[in-house]
Amino acid sequence: MPTPSTTQRVIHRPDTPEAGRVALTFFFNLMEHWGCTPEEQRALLGAISNTTFYKYKTLPNVRLPHDMLERISYLMGIHKALSIIFSNHRERAYGWVNSPNTAAPFNGKTALSYMLVGRVIDIADVRRYLDGVRG
Repeated sequence: MPTPSTTQRVIHRPDTPEAGRVALTFFFNLMEHWGCTPEEQRALLGAISNTTFYKYKTLPNVRLPHDMLERISYLMGIHKALSIIFSNHRERAYGWVNSPNTAAPFNGKTALSYMLVGRVIDIADVRRYLDGVRG
C-alpha cells in the first residue's frame, strides 16, 4: 500500500495522462474563447503536426511533453491574470489577446501575434507583462 507521500507525488506529477487531459481541456476551451484557428493553436502548442493536434483533440488522456505543459501553464497564468484584471468584463478578458497593444514588448502588435512567434519565452513574456499590470 502506498504511503501518503508516495500517493501525493503520483497525484501531482505533471506528466500523467490525467494531467494531459486537464491541460488539453483547458487549452481547447481557451482557444475557442480567443477565436484561434487550428494553425494558431498548433503554433501555441509548439508547432505540432496536424496529426498530433487532432489526436490531442480526440484523445485527450495523453502524457504531454514538458515543453507543451509549460506552454499551457503560461497560458493558464495569462487567462488567470486577465480574469483578475477584467474581473467584471469577461468579454474584454477574452478579447484582450486580439487587441493591438502599444506597450512593450508588443509595440503595436496583439498579444496573440506576439505569442504566435512560437517560442515559450514569448508566451512567458505575455504572462510576465500581465503579472506586472496586475501588480
